[in-house]
Amino acid sequence: MTGNETYEEKLKKADSLARDVLKLSRNTLLVNLRFLDMALSRFEPESADIPLATDGKKLWYHPAHVLRCYTQAKERPTRDYLHMVMHCVYRHMFIHSLVDRERWGLACDIAVENAINELALPSCECERAFQQEKHIESLKGKVKTLTAEKLYRYFLDSLSDAKVAELRKAFAADDHTPWFEKGESGGDGGGAGDGSGEGKGEGSASAAAVPSDGVAEGSEEDWKKISERMQQDLETFSKLKGDAAGGMMQNLREVNREKYDYASFLRKFAVLGEVMKINDDEFDYVFYTYGLQLYKNMPLIEPLEYKDVKRIREFVIAIDTSGSVAGEIVQKFVQKTYNILKSTESFFSKINLHIIQCDAEIQEDVKITSQQEFDAYLKNMTIKGLGGTDFRPVFTYVDKLIDAGEFSNLKGLIYFTDGFGDFPEHKPPYQTAFVYLSDDVINPEVPPWAIKLVLQSEEI
Repeated sequence: MTGNETYEEKLKKADSLARDVLKLSRNTLLVNLRFLDMALSRFEPESADIPLATDGKKLWYHPAHVLRCYTQAKERPTRDYLHMVMHCVYRHMFIHSLVDRERWGLACDIAVENAINELALPSCECERAFQQEKHIESLKGKVKTLTAEKLYRYFLDSLSDAKVAELRKAFAADDHTPWFEKGESGGDGGGAGDGSGEGKGEGSASAAAVPSDGVAEGSEEDWKKISERMQQDLETFSKLKGDAAGGMMQNLREVNREKYDYASFLRKFAVLGEVMKINDDEFDYVFYTYGLQLYKNMPLIEPLEYKDVKRIREFVIAIDTSGSVAGEIVQKFVQKTYNILKSTESFFSKINLHIIQCDAEIQEDVKITSQQEFDAYLKNMTIKGLGGTDFRPVFTYVDKLIDAGEFSNLKGLIYFTDGFGDFPEHKPPYQTAFVYLSDDVINPEVPPWAIKLVLQSEEI
């Protein structure tokens, strides 16, 4: 800068240089991470008083901050740019206002930084990554997978304010204030200055890759589509193998996993396969015979096909005792399942519920016929087994119970498990649902005849 330049000219030049740095950062990422092409084209850069931030649409930056970071380490702006993109891909800013902002923001930063570290990109290596190693190793010993959701739940119970501040220094890259201002005001977020806002998607071949389908760019739905496409690309076409994209895939599977309401699922399952039977009580023989006399072979009223039959409700709850499912979680699952089944219209006061524990063989079968028996069972319930996993013994055992006359109208079997096992070769004569408890976001395969539901512990 020359001594003759005015203050405004200096600011304009600094802003132009900062934009060039951000553009270089984006293009560097685009070359190395092609599956991020759609995500990298979404931001609208705009100078502001805030150092660095995004709400999913705008990318606010302070020119002096960007240039200072680039001077300290040319990889820093590239890493920070990827950091913000990953926040959007994981949809971290679309959160309700009651969340603990400090702990949620920290959880999001750690999840993002861990995913970036595992990519091992030379263009994103900086001092911050080395400072994070000891913290990440410690957290991995306490949290199974470093996703924002799991880290946040852990932080709520186990992290002091002082520790939050310490970790923020090692993992923070951007300001999260616009996330919450966006939610409170419904606008584009706060912190924006009077920059031009031009330059969105400059030089990117993917800037117009998404067709106009009524979804606003930068919205939660827009980022959801980008995130799902990224996951599909990584799972099918990407050459990133093993640990390289491990953290990224864990977060993508977590955020894109369909959330289920177990109560709604079970109520629908409980009414599958209702008995179809002629309802003699509502069948009028006078009109029926009159029609035959009048029209020969054409009765006036056909018999109704459905009848509400008050039968004993019969169900089987099978519990896989081979894995690491805690007894408290099992009790909650059994309690919730029983309460939902009992509340369905066709579940009457007389019940025939078998609760079967099984690992590689049947460990226990308890028959429940009343609320009192169920309460007593829960009070004294213990997990038995802890051997290998095999689903087949339960089905063989239930078939024997049917042959012995124990069941006359078995409505279904619900198998609660947290692992993989061997399935029967043939479809059983009753509805079957496998409910997987998976805090590791697995996607287990089940036979075509079975219904699958994957839950996490907090959803039970």
